[in-house]
Amino acid sequence: MFGRPLLRFVRKDTHINFMRGRFVGLATSAVLSLASVILFFHPGLTLGLDFRGGIVVEAKTNGPADFGKIRTALTAHNLKTDGVQAFGGPDDVLIRLGANEQTNTNAVVDEVRHAITEAQPGATIVRADAVGASVSAELFRNGLLALGISLLMILAYIWFRFEWEFALSAVVTLVLDLTKTVGFLVLTHFEFDLVMVAAILTILGYSTNDKVVVYDRIRENLRRYRTMPLRELLDLSINETLSRTLGTSTTVFLAALPLAFFGGASLSGFAWVMLFGIVVGTSSSIFIAAPLLLLLGEKRLRKDTRPAVKQEI
Repeated sequence: MFGRPLLRFVRKDTHINFMRGRFVGLATSAVLSLASVILFFHPGLTLGLDFRGGIVVEAKTNGPADFGKIRTALTAHNLKTDGVQAFGGPDDVLIRLGANEQTNTNAVVDEVRHAITEAQPGATIVRADAVGASVSAELFRNGLLALGISLLMILAYIWFRFEWEFALSAVVTLVLDLTKTVGFLVLTHFEFDLVMVAAILTILGYSTNDKVVVYDRIRENLRRYRTMPLRELLDLSINETLSRTLGTSTTVFLAALPLAFFGGASLSGFAWVMLFGIVVGTSSSIFIAAPLLLLLGEKRLRKDTRPAVKQEI
């Protein structure tokens, strides 16, 4: 009784023909990734303070914030803002201002304080952060470099552990996952900052682990069923790991879901990107990584046609 799992997402004898829709899956993924690349260039990502440079001031008003009065007061003090918006409660205000290397941050924050107290007496400054233009450019380059190095290391790891067909299929799939995540960021207008870089790196790690599990089962079945066509073997391997894949994804999804709703301004964006990445990474392990492996390795991985070896299970 205790040896059986309490919950199975699919039956143990499930036989879904995933490879039948491989061309639809690959075409859909390619179209979505191409659209995401176009969105990256226009309208582009909403860069956060880390990559854009500038000053961010969080203020708390005495009562619900009147954004019309606040914007008018900021304009009267010759403060050019990139945005004045609500976050958290009705009395929380987030003010973004452009800045350069010559900007006196303390003087700007003092001006913001005077302006907001004129608009709404009793308001207080909760937090003020500033990043210079040269520092933000360096952080942006380092963030992209981190993503590039991660993909190269994943390629090397899977190539070392499996054959090159597995490595190339996995990295191409991860690039497709990455571009879709970028498109999601553009559409949702979440600020792209160092926190989002961390979210993308986490997604890449999770997605890689998911694909390695499926690839391990494929490699085991390649040795066990030496005469089975590769297409049938891929379907068999995916079905055998499907319950584990869905169980792990659901666990991580449910763990990140509360952060998306209750994590506040600093964590909600990270959590939503994680949720999107979990869905994309799980689906790509089934509908993208395996079909790519079929296209790349159908002849080479099935060149051995010796009789099947019976193994004790």
